[in-house]
Amino acid sequence: MPDRARSKPKPRRTVRGALRRLGRSNAAIAVAGAAVGGLLRLVNATQRRTAGSSDFRRILAEEHPAIVGLWHGQHLLAPFFRPRELPYVALLSRSADAEINARVVESFGISTVRGSGGREGVKVNRMKRKGGARALVALRRMLAGGTGVCMIADIPKGRPREAGLGIVTLAKISGRPIVPAGAVTSRHHVVARAWDKTRIPLPFGRIAVVMGAPITVPADADEALMEEKRREVTAAIEAANREAERLVGTGR
Repeated sequence: MPDRARSKPKPRRTVRGALRRLGRSNAAIAVAGAAVGGLLRLVNATQRRTAGSSDFRRILAEEHPAIVGLWHGQHLLAPFFRPRELPYVALLSRSADAEINARVVESFGISTVRGSGGREGVKVNRMKRKGGARALVALRRMLAGGTGVCMIADIPKGRPREAGLGIVTLAKISGRPIVPAGAVTSRHHVVARAWDKTRIPLPFGRIAVVMGAPITVPADADEALMEEKRREVTAAIEAANREAERLVGTGR
């Protein structure tokens, strides 16, 4: 007869699995989202705007609806540098961990679309490709309806601070400009183990918001031009971040 005692799950594994399920429950996600949103509001309220920052209200109003391009790990204060009177939607990944991010973003009155960007040379399965395509179609419709898009340009778990083709493709199919942007605080904690070296802003510091010149992508852009535009977007977002770092005194 089989040894039934050996077939029983070990207590530690059972507890670990239960905690993992609890952490992904709707209640836990709602609590975490509210907590993170509250902390970000506190951090933003204690920041002093640095001289030399861009007039983001004017820029985004003039270019609306635009595609605001940001880097992973540098985006946590993004909800605070968009005019509240302008509708915006944020593109978030389809991972389970992104649920908390969605709750945080939506708490600021920004709607969300789930999907992912794309970069040449990255192998993805068919389901992910479909999800990314559907997200781009949804974002194009929202841009056509007058809603701006906040989009993290680099690819999750890919090369940080390198724009993917997703944001360039959205600009091509929508006809709307990409506004490269960066927001940096003088006081922050860098998550060294994170692939994107996430910067967690800390209170009682200075903040700089920098936006570069809008970048457009022709509707008839071929593969070569798309790659050229991808590199242009990469350089522009990185330049905005470096200028923001310089303004708050943390530039390299």
